[in-house]
Amino acid sequence: DFSDLREIKKQLLSVAERSRERGLQHSGKWAAELAFALEPLPLSELPPPPALTEEDARDLDAYTLAKSYFDLKEYDRAAYFLRGCKSQKAYFLYMYSRYLSGEKKKDDETVDSLGPLEKGQVKNEALRELRVELSKKHKARELDGFGLYLYGVVLRKLDLVKEAIDVFVEAAHVLPLHWGAWLELCNLITDKEMLKFLSLPDTWMKEFFLAHIYTELQLIEEALQKYQSLIDAGFSKSTYIISQIAVAYHNIRDIDKALSIFNELRKQDPYRIENMDTFSNLLYVRSMKPELSYLAHNLCEIDKYRVETCCVIGNYYSLRSQHEKAALYFQRALKLNPRYLGAWTLMGHEYMEMKNTSAAIQAYRHAIEVNKRDYRAWYGLGQTYEILKMPFYCLYYYRRAHQLRPNDSRMLVALGECYEKLNQLVEAKKCYWRAYAVGDVEKMALVKLAKLHEQLNESEQAAQCYIKYIQDIYSCGEVVEHLEVSTAFRYLAQYYFKCKLWDEASACAQKCCAFNDTREEGKALLRQILQLRNQGETSSTDVAAPFFLPASLSANNTPTRRVSPLNLSSVTP
Repeated sequence: DFSDLREIKKQLLSVAERSRERGLQHSGKWAAELAFALEPLPLSELPPPPALTEEDARDLDAYTLAKSYFDLKEYDRAAYFLRGCKSQKAYFLYMYSRYLSGEKKKDDETVDSLGPLEKGQVKNEALRELRVELSKKHKARELDGFGLYLYGVVLRKLDLVKEAIDVFVEAAHVLPLHWGAWLELCNLITDKEMLKFLSLPDTWMKEFFLAHIYTELQLIEEALQKYQSLIDAGFSKSTYIISQIAVAYHNIRDIDKALSIFNELRKQDPYRIENMDTFSNLLYVRSMKPELSYLAHNLCEIDKYRVETCCVIGNYYSLRSQHEKAALYFQRALKLNPRYLGAWTLMGHEYMEMKNTSAAIQAYRHAIEVNKRDYRAWYGLGQTYEILKMPFYCLYYYRRAHQLRPNDSRMLVALGECYEKLNQLVEAKKCYWRAYAVGDVEKMALVKLAKLHEQLNESEQAAQCYIKYIQDIYSCGEVVEHLEVSTAFRYLAQYYFKCKLWDEASACAQKCCAFNDTREEGKALLRQILQLRNQGETSSTDVAAPFFLPASLSANNTPTRRVSPLNLSSVTP
């Protein structure tokens, strides 16, 4: 219920403060950003500071000292002075310091050997002890919302996913305002089914969580609806929501919309670095060199050693085809944060460009370890094994990518090619047809389908596919420089010629003359048609020809009839 925004603002300010006291900076920042998007409160309505208990008062000196060490990243020192503290706040900081100390040591060790690192080699040594101590407290019901969150993180790091999910759900019930617990839950949910079975607290925070998880699960329509309803509820100024909407549009490849939202976001929050790597991906796809160069220089001035900055610079060098330099920057990003998903995937792409397949496989595997939902890494692995001519492997990875993005035509075309190589032509046909049905990005599915029909001597279906393809290409308004257009005209000219439909055949043959690779064949066919006409051969009327060239394409002097709807039922999966 978003009717009382003042109450929500109070809750956000209070949880931001409580998160900061415990060193949970990202959760604090999230709550503060959201609170900033709401109207300011008058002095009389500001939330009071949390009341101190007897235990808090006893631990206050140790907590204050330890917190100052903690802020300076001296975690072992902070934990040393917090031993024996009983209050919830101090106990959390004690456990969290020990956890972060182990993570820091692990990361330092990882950076020293960022070669082909196997997952199990470097571990956070503190995790086992922390789990034992926290589980005792958990059984005794002595953990508050923050404590439960930390226990969940420890379980997740030990790969105890099921237990971790239960604990994070419990944490969300005990302290629904803490965004960190919701976010951890997002990373563990793999599909919509899993989401249905979670009993989540019924609070306004759940709306933010659902919008986020829908974006992650590629359920973009639902996510955009949720974000729109949050904007309508009063969060229209929230930069977090605006950035999430931009990411959602990026995920469905609505590039223009995503770019305009990112540009708007940069006007509102010019020093923002989060999500800027996603913005740079969009600029890269559009080959917008000056804009990408400006973004890279701009982020470099703000903070040179942020993961996102390194990824943006890597994208910039990649666009300039300096792949070694690009890979270097992605490696730098990974030294800053070895669990940064985008950098692993992008590094895989760079190694692919450099023809270093084994390094590419290594990078993509790391990306999947970090997040099994990253379809780009699965797709990348498929491409790598395709280069290595291992179609069965390739099929497995493309299938995984397709499961994550069922409506992405690129995955379907790749799957179709794979089936074709394995000589499973029926499956290949289904894939190409489905790719066309979901909206073919690269306009290649119909051509591949037509060629398959050609192979199988199904000339009528092949001709239908080619006609539909030509209509699609010309209906874009601009005639795209498309290699396959000439192939389509050549096939259709020969097909109509066999059917003795001279008018249609000559229209297609004339079109062939416009392309270098089919010019000679087109001329030869026109000569043959002329010869046959002179010999008194009439155009056939009894041959079933259920379709003709679209009017816009036929030569001016050729009478054409309307194209009848295509009957592709024979190849519909």
